[in-house]
This record gives sequence, C-alpha cells and structure tokens, in this order.
Amino acid sequence: MTTHVVPPIEFDSSELEVTGKTYHHFFRVKRLQVGEDLRIVDGEGRARRGVVARIERAHAVIALGSAEPSRESALRLELWVAPPKPDRAAWLVEKATELGAAAIRFVATDRAARDERAFGAGQVLRLHRIAIAAVEQCGRAVVPEVSGLHRLEQLLQREPAGAKLVALDAGGSPSLPAGGGALGVALVGPEGGWSGEERELFVRRAIPLWSLGERVLRVETAALAACARLLTAAHSVDTPPGGP
Repeated sequence: MTTHVVPPIEFDSSELEVTGKTYHHFFRVKRLQVGEDLRIVDGEGRARRGVVARIERAHAVIALGSAEPSRESALRLELWVAPPKPDRAAWLVEKATELGAAAIRFVATDRAARDERAFGAGQVLRLHRIAIAAVEQCGRAVVPEVSGLHRLEQLLQREPAGAKLVALDAGGSPSLPAGGGALGVALVGPEGGWSGEERELFVRRAIPLWSLGERVLRVETAALAACARLLTAAHSVDTPPGGP
C-alpha cells in the first residue's frame, strides 16, 4: 500500500489535495486509480486510511478515513553517530528509518576526520528528505529527527529524561544491554574509536560500553546492527507469547 507523509495540519482534514511532484508520482508513475487505498501519516506517529476519491488533469483528491496502526516500536531509540562520508550517511539514515529509529543525531567526536567535521545544514536537509522517502517506502508513521553536527558533551547535557544510554566500544561487554523504559540512545563513535577523554566521560556518566563482536565495523554498519538488535529485543519483550 502506498504511504504518503503530510503535515499534521493537513492530516486532520477530511480530504487531501495532491498536486505537483506527488501527483505525478502517484497518478502518472504508480498509476493509482479512483478507489485505491493509501496510508496517510503525519510523520509524528499518527496514521489514517486514505482512498483516492477523484483524479483530475493536474490534481487529485484523497478522502481521509479511519485511524490505522502506527507500526512504531514501543522503544523510542535514538542513534548518536559520528558522521560517515555523505553517501554512507544517506544510506545510514535510509536504513535506520526503515528499521525504526526515532532520531539520528550526528556527533562531532575527538577522532573525527576533517571532512566529517564539515558536516553542514545542507547535508542535514538532504538527509531529512531521505528519511521522509524511507518512511513512505516502509509504511511507518514517524519521520525520524535528523540533526547535527552536535558536540558530545552538549548532547549528554540534554539527554532525554529517563533514557537508557549505551556506547558501542570494542572493549565493552558482549551482552545485550539491559532493557527497561521506553527511551534508548545508542552512541556510535568514529572508525578510529572513542578517545580516552570520551571514555572517561562515559564512565563519569555511568554509560555502559557494549561490543558487537571482534570485527571492526564501519560506522554505518555498527549503527544499524545496534539499532536492529535493540529494537528487536524491545519487540520480543513487549510481544506476548504467540504474538506477531
């Protein structure tokens, strides 16, 4: 089923007008027809059923109906990641969105490469558009926040209340971090690893270190592996025996 992200103010309407590039994609490329169902989401967690009501020469009208499941995890997981190269950052955002990450925040670390420190607003805007496209591809209801570049200390000073933080590190425990709570943050450093000062910061803030294994993973690989394992673990806890 086709998913379409709309602003919250449009989500609450009874009808939605589709024009421009979206109209072309839906009704010229995908060739949607009158009566076909769509999934309309507001990017903040709400979803509704939509039905194509009318198709005109340059616009179409979608009638909005009943609420639909959000398809979101009970765990709101944020990834705080040292930025990889632009093409890899785009892949990371796309796949983390599909997996269910609630936010991807790029972090300036002590061992970041020079070109990584130049990560700017234009890249963030492009990555936000990639996240929207990924939401429409996979059918979830939340468009993850994409932000950066942040200093690690600044993020830690305003960490989400009640969040369970864990930092990926080759010297960490191989055991999956203990669960609990609806908020989680996975910190992923650069391929050169965290600096001694950053590890000391984790110790002071009682942030556990977690290892994904003996192999050295690229930043985006480690971030997605951690995202998948943490969200899968949360789902297995929340799902009763015999559930989906």
